[in-house]
Amino acid sequence: MSLIVKICGLSRADTVEAALEAGADMLGFVFFPPSPRHLQLAAARELGARVAGRAAIVALTVDADDATLADVVAALSPDWLQLHGSETPERSAAVRARFGLPVMKAIGVSTAGDLAAISRYAGAVDRVLLDAKPPKEATRPGGNARAFDWTLLSGVPLPSGWMLSGGLDPANVADAIRLTGAPGVDVSSGVERSPGVKDAALIRDFVARARAAAP
Repeated sequence: MSLIVKICGLSRADTVEAALEAGADMLGFVFFPPSPRHLQLAAARELGARVAGRAAIVALTVDADDATLADVVAALSPDWLQLHGSETPERSAAVRARFGLPVMKAIGVSTAGDLAAISRYAGAVDRVLLDAKPPKEATRPGGNARAFDWTLLSGVPLPSGWMLSGGLDPANVADAIRLTGAPGVDVSSGVERSPGVKDAALIRDFVARARAAAP
């Protein structure tokens, strides 16, 4: 399986095109109002139409209810649903069954003990994304531009297709891939020039360096 590269938190047509032209496999769109990357449904509809058939479309939500998810699915027509909150395995499986879409679940990692959560989601989701656990003072989930200690993954059996996230950027993605053997990488703030504003040059650099480091 070739390396999967995901660019997340896109919100403008020009950087969507930059990610597509760079060869990203997955493009992620955020539906979470506290985030500077939050996308309105009308914009999602337009951007989703631009991406359809060119890369996999991922809708990221945080503890969203079924009505919110239904609105997102109707607007974006995603290929994947990414659950980035405190969704349980049971909730994750229910979302997958209700919407008939593969589900990616983010699991926050700070210590080796956090990795025990991976096995609980076996059979409930189609892919796990290992992200840095947010600091206690954080107002949003996710890595918040911080990486976790990648050596925690050494010797740990990981499910097929897992992805690495949290604090990745063009400068460290190659080391991250070599150290962890990740079959997929996910970046958001690491390719931004300011919160929520992606940079086309950084996107191209990230994808190129990730591809060069892939086995």
